[in-house]
Amino acid sequence: MRQHVNPLSNKYQQSISIPHWSQIYSNLSQPFHLDLGCARGRFLLQMAQKNPHKNYLGIEIREALVTEANQIKDEYNLTNLYYLSGNINYFLRELLTSLPLNMIELVTIQFPDPWFKKKHQKRRVVQSEIVEILAQFLSKKGQIFLQSDIQEVAEEMCEKFLENSHFKPLTPEIWLTENPLEVMTEREIATLNKGEKVYRTILILNQS
Repeated sequence: MRQHVNPLSNKYQQSISIPHWSQIYSNLSQPFHLDLGCARGRFLLQMAQKNPHKNYLGIEIREALVTEANQIKDEYNLTNLYYLSGNINYFLRELLTSLPLNMIELVTIQFPDPWFKKKHQKRRVVQSEIVEILAQFLSKKGQIFLQSDIQEVAEEMCEKFLENSHFKPLTPEIWLTENPLEVMTEREIATLNKGEKVYRTILILNQS
C-alpha cells in the first residue's frame, strides 16, 4: 500500500536543517548517489554496503521512515550513507548547494507516488523546476535513473526531463528491459513477482 503524504501542505513547506556533511560522511571526495523518495531506505542500505567508495543520500518526506532508516544505518556503522527528511521540491537547490561541487554521479527516482487524480498531479515529485536544478548540479558524466510500475507516471517523468534541453536518453531505446543497478527496491521486487511490468530509463546530460 502506498502511504500518501501531501507535499503541498503547510507542514512540508518549511525549511529544513541541513547537516554538516563532514560530520556525516567519512570521505566527502567520493561521488554521491541521491535517491529521491527513498521510503524505508533499504535500497540505499544495500547499495552503501556494496560500494563503500561511494556516498549515498536518501531523501524521504515521511520523517518516521527517515528516523528508522538512520537508526539502522548507524547499527551497520556506515559512514557513506545518510537519510534526510523533507519535501525535495522545496529544498533541493539548497541541499545540492551544500554538497561538494560536481560530485552528484547518480540520481534515482523510483516508484514515486503516482497521484492518479488530475487535480493532484501537481503533487508528483518530478516537476520542471526539479529537472532544471538537477541539470545544474549533476556531474558531467552523471545519470538520472527513473522507474515506475505505472506507465503514465514513468512516461511523464521521462517527458519532464526530455523537455529540458540539458537531458537526453542514454540509449536510442528509451525504455530499458532490465534494471542496470545491482540492487532492486522492495517495490520493484514485489512488482516483478506479480508478473507486472516496470518502466525504467536512464537520462544523461546533453554535452553537445
